[in-house]
Amino acid sequence: MTYALGTDELWTVVARERTSLAELLESLSPQEWEAPTQCGDWRVRDVAAHVTLGARATVGWALREFVRARGNSDRMIHDTAVHEAQRPTAEIVANLRGIAGSRRMALGTTPRESLLDILVHGQDIALAVGRDRPVPAYAARDAADRVWTMRFPPRPWPLPKARLVATDLDWTRGEGEEIRGPIAALLLFLTGRPDAVAGRLERGPRRAEPGPEPEAEPPDEIPAGQTA
Repeated sequence: MTYALGTDELWTVVARERTSLAELLESLSPQEWEAPTQCGDWRVRDVAAHVTLGARATVGWALREFVRARGNSDRMIHDTAVHEAQRPTAEIVANLRGIAGSRRMALGTTPRESLLDILVHGQDIALAVGRDRPVPAYAARDAADRVWTMRFPPRPWPLPKARLVATDLDWTRGEGEEIRGPIAALLLFLTGRPDAVAGRLERGPRRAEPGPEPEAEPPDEIPAGQTA
């Protein structure tokens, strides 16, 4: 079963998430912009800068940066974000607002990566500064399913040897020890952020599937001429 959103619905969610993230960023103090995140050595400002790049990058720019990173895509992603993060915070926010409704994508990606990117990195920022940022469950399910099934671009995180079960909607993947929790928490777990969801996921043996209810026994026959 696939849980992918329709194209228009997906881009509507992306636009809404980008806009709300810009609003969150506008409310941050200078100290919060420098806060460390769950995304490697990136600060909030590095993560914010990164989410503005995919929809603004040209093919020529991407190729130049790829060469500069000596063909290492992870290094390219890291270094371009850190470089972009040197901009004033107001400019980073303006760039994010400027791409809110854009359907342009980073080279070699699909619309589902755009959704995955804004959902996960939005959480990276919110968690770093102690803000609550609810994730639409149906959108998180699309992103989690994309992580589980992606082949290209190559999945940067190994899949857990476990059975993941969402507790707030219909989504199950994998085999082994069961890990249960909200789909938004499972998405962060799948994308290499286990510390971010500590206490939000439950581990344990696989729960038995509920069986069919037993059929009711027919009532005893009452001999003719008698009443119950």
